Amino acid sequence: MKKSYLTYIVFCLLIICFSCNHKVKISNDLQIEHKVDSILNLMTLEEKIGQMSQIRHFENSSDKNITQKFIGSVIHTQGPKPGEAALDWQNRFTELQNKALSTRLGIPLLIAVDAVHGQNTFDGATIFPHNIGLGATKNEKLVEQIAKITAIESQATGFNWVFSPCVAIPYNEKWGRVYEAFSESTMLTEKLTKASVRGHQGILSDVNTVMATAKHFIGDGATDFGVEGGETSLTNSEINERLLAPYKVAVKEKVGAVMASFNKVSNISMHKHKVLITDTLKVKMNFDGIVVSDWQGYSRFGKNDIIKAGVDMVMAVDGNLDFFQNGLKKGVKDSMVSISRIDDAVKRILRQKFRLGLFEKPFSDVNLVSKIGIKAHRSIAKQAVRESLVLLKNKNNILPLSKEIKKIVVVGEHANNTGLQSGGWTLNWQGTKENYKGATTILEGIKKQVKGNVVYDKDGKQNHFDADVAVIVVGETPYAEFFGDIGHESNQLKLTLTKEHQKYIKIYQEKGIKTVVVLVSGRPLVVTNQINESDAFVAAWLPGSEGDGVAEVLFGDYNFSGKLPHSWPKSVDDFKGKYGPNFWDNSIEPLYPFGYGLKYKTE
Repeated sequence: MKKSYLTYIVFCLLIICFSCNHKVKISNDLQIEHKVDSILNLMTLEEKIGQMSQIRHFENSSDKNITQKFIGSVIHTQGPKPGEAALDWQNRFTELQNKALSTRLGIPLLIAVDAVHGQNTFDGATIFPHNIGLGATKNEKLVEQIAKITAIESQATGFNWVFSPCVAIPYNEKWGRVYEAFSESTMLTEKLTKASVRGHQGILSDVNTVMATAKHFIGDGATDFGVEGGETSLTNSEINERLLAPYKVAVKEKVGAVMASFNKVSNISMHKHKVLITDTLKVKMNFDGIVVSDWQGYSRFGKNDIIKAGVDMVMAVDGNLDFFQNGLKKGVKDSMVSISRIDDAVKRILRQKFRLGLFEKPFSDVNLVSKIGIKAHRSIAKQAVRESLVLLKNKNNILPLSKEIKKIVVVGEHANNTGLQSGGWTLNWQGTKENYKGATTILEGIKKQVKGNVVYDKDGKQNHFDADVAVIVVGETPYAEFFGDIGHESNQLKLTLTKEHQKYIKIYQEKGIKTVVVLVSGRPLVVTNQINESDAFVAAWLPGSEGDGVAEVLFGDYNFSGKLPHSWPKSVDDFKGKYGPNFWDNSIEPLYPFGYGLKYKTE
């Protein structure tokens, strides 16, 4: 009896010690779960389905729907903006938040945006290199800093939720979203995913952090032939080995949301893939956050089947709100969707709202407005540009260029256009071809460096053949999602440079002018001939707002440090099969392997 009593005392002491060490976390978690259950018990079915609904803030009936249909989240997408100034944005979302708080239960809104390389929807924000460039840096600390800044500038414009980071593993450069992902390497993607989630979320309830979203679950970058929304024919073991790891990292870092993908796996739409969404992500990986659909996920991918599979919140956009809410309500009443599935979805949504501190602090801090696009943020962005540049060729050590050069000609429209150098998801969904506020072009950066004469030849027709060096900036025009798929009917995109851009290089090279080519692109392109024709060749990816960071490396203020985040193709024939050259497939020999990148010789 005494021995049993002593064992009991020791057990109690161990529990007390454990509780003391984890007091705050356990207390907070238990308090949140208790609050979530308390609210859930008060909710009608209509209020629950309302929390599962996400609409655009600028739709005609958005204000009314928030109060009458109990909307849980609003998003900003392509369309009317709240105004020119950041306070206009904050004021609009404060207005909508107040409407949500005025409802019977006063549940605050999640306010979301696709901030994928900075708060890229606001003119004047700091725009960072796209993720492919960050993959080239391999710099976890830098990626975390960038995510922190993105969170600050997103909160400054009224948002508490961002649809970032994209943790896809691209298998084919023909896919239009290659630049949204960090790398074809799972290991590198894991490291940068961890950094990104930590940077965005920090201490989640702080006013300068946001809820992050790991996307798109799962297999979006590994579709056959690089087709957006196509079939991912990898085996279950390949998916587990190659694609799941970044999500496991994100879940371990308590990422708030995971977005379902457009693609199919085993010929089942990912939006209604219960085995992967519920059994794998939620149960096996213990993800307790929100699974959110992608665009029009309910109407496009299976209606109530996507809810049954584990999707918790639906983008009920483009007039689909009533279709979704009425359809789900009918599904519950007809016992096609269990009320326990609805309750699970709502609990996940409420849980994240409590973790964000929205019930105590539902509004953005107006003091953050002054931090948008500040020098300190742009300094980090410029560092990211410098570290992302990959030197593929440097014949006779032509680089770094001398600042004493007498005449330099800078060729190509990409050299003097911040929109072109930033790619898709910049101000607009499909990007912009115009300059935007606060940004510097590559040409401007070169002019800062050179003491001699710098002339600009926009279209390669001015024939400055007396120049000592030609810096020729070529690349892709902005695109996003399926509009960027090579071979898609909506575009004329190819894996090679346009004939005009090829001509820019050839004109100056044939005249014997030393030629430095800077490639601005969202993916490796087949440029084998152009590399052979040039004296130096630099992969600059999509550098964002700080174009002068490119010039700082070209002229030797900093050495090259970037390494290829993707295998570089040598021929369009590399893409005859499902995939191009990649980290997992040794059957296609790349022109340059993953991890390749030169430096200046310093001896």
